[in-house]
Formats: sequence, C-alpha cells, structure tokens
Amino acid sequence: MAIDLSKLITESRNANSELIDTLSTIEILKVINREDQQVALAVEQTIPAITQAVDAVADAFQSGGRLIYSGAGTSGRLGVLDASECPPTFGSEPDLVVALIAGGHPAILHAVENAEDNQSLGASDLRAINFNKHDVLIGIAASGRTPYVLGAMQYALSVGATVVSLSCNPQSAMTELAQINITPIVGPEVVTGSSRMKAGTAQKLVLNMITTAAMIRTGKVFSNLMVDVQASNKKLQQRQRNIVMEATGCPEHQATQALSESKNHCKTAILMILTDLDAETAQQRLNNHKGFIRQALADQS
Repeated sequence: MAIDLSKLITESRNANSELIDTLSTIEILKVINREDQQVALAVEQTIPAITQAVDAVADAFQSGGRLIYSGAGTSGRLGVLDASECPPTFGSEPDLVVALIAGGHPAILHAVENAEDNQSLGASDLRAINFNKHDVLIGIAASGRTPYVLGAMQYALSVGATVVSLSCNPQSAMTELAQINITPIVGPEVVTGSSRMKAGTAQKLVLNMITTAAMIRTGKVFSNLMVDVQASNKKLQQRQRNIVMEATGCPEHQATQALSESKNHCKTAILMILTDLDAETAQQRLNNHKGFIRQALADQS
C-alpha cells in the first residue's frame, strides 16, 4: 500500500543541496554545516513546549513515575542513547528513563523489517514494562506518523498518562494525539528523506534538554556540577574528586577522604565538607531534603 509522504517537510527536496553531488568535498561539508546551523534555532522555537515536558517529567520523577521513550529507527536509537546515558551521568536508577524501540534490542544495530509499522507492538511493549498513569511517554518520530509510536501513544493516553510528541512535521498524527507537542521545524534534509541528519540532531538536542533539565529539577545537579555521578571507572573516580573539590574548594586529599567515608557518594561528601557533618548525619540530612544540597545546607537543625 502506497504511503503519501509528499506533505512531510522532512521528505521534501532541499533546494540548497540539489547540486551537492557535483561539489568538492569541502563544499559538500559547507552545505551540510550551513543546514545544521538552522537546527538549534528551530529547537529554540520549541522551548515553551519543552518546558511543559520537563515539568511533567520532573513531577513524574518526584511522584515515583518514569520517563519512557517510544521510537523506531533513528528516532528509537536516539531514545536509547539518551536513556542509557542517564544512570552514569546522574546516578539515576536504570528504570527511571527507559527507551523502547520498534523491534527491540536487535533494532539498535540493525533494521528490523516491518517493526515500525506494527501499531499494536507499541502498546504491547508498554504493557510489558507495566506502563501506568504515573509515567510520562515521549513518542519520537521525525515524520510524526510512525505506527509503532502511535500505538504506544494511544495506549499511554488510555491509562491516563501524560503523552508528549517529538517530531519534525507539524499537524501530524502524533501531534493530534499528544498533550504536549515539541515540533522543531528543521526543513528538508541535505540528502532528501535522510532524517538522521537535521531532524535527528534536533531530536537529540531536545532529548538532552528534557532529561538534563528534569534531573536538575530533581536535585541531581549542584551549581553546574553533576553531583550524582557514579564512579564506575578510574576517569569517573577522578571526576568525583574534582566535583567535590570544585563544590567545596577543598584540597584533593580531603575530597578523597570524604568520598571514602561516604562510600563514594558525591553529594554526601560535599555536604560533609561544607557543614563539618559526619557521613551518616550528612546522608540523613540529604534524605530529609530529597537529595537537594542547597536545601540541606540551609537546614540549621
């Protein structure tokens, strides 16, 4: 059955690159770079909608809910990338941000035939992770019409969850379903229909903004330091020490000692040094303030 893509901006021809196959390498790259410069400006226009999404996600996190991505192909892989980076960066639980991709794990590396066209699969993948009204679903598809994603969005709405659309085509099937619509209009691609390029870049920027801002809103950043980073290798162990030193102005030996006493919990180590509390008391004070260092510092009890 033929699919009409003629009205999709992401599938249209780009007049600025029509002769790209005749250009030298450096000129090809200049064309791509000029087009890419439009992406951040397109994302800027969607900040009010991104704000709504961040607030919904932060509220979900604080009430025991999760952020779930649903996507296919490039869009699905971008969701997987963003979700997989949250635990090492912010110390979040692996099931706090979850990415579902049409075709499952094999689709991360290889195309899975017809998976994105299976609308019921989008819903069944949500049921498999016990998706509920406390969660937030972000459907990701440059086209705004991917059946797998639409199926997930419809199911999420049926259980009373907040549903967000992230696409690059206005007035799409996804935008009609979602309560919050994030639609950066990046225009036609340099290579017609290759939405892994400008559309994919826009989607990645937006996903980074949503998770980073939501983590900030839930106390996982102090100043501009990622104070919940997990020290899973030597580089990250040094990063933890550097973060404690930056946050407190202490020498490295003091940061190392505080991290050791706090079992490598950055926020506890910072509070210990800034308040002269022992590890147990510092941890309890953080718990009393839901992990927010500034509120714990203001506590005079």
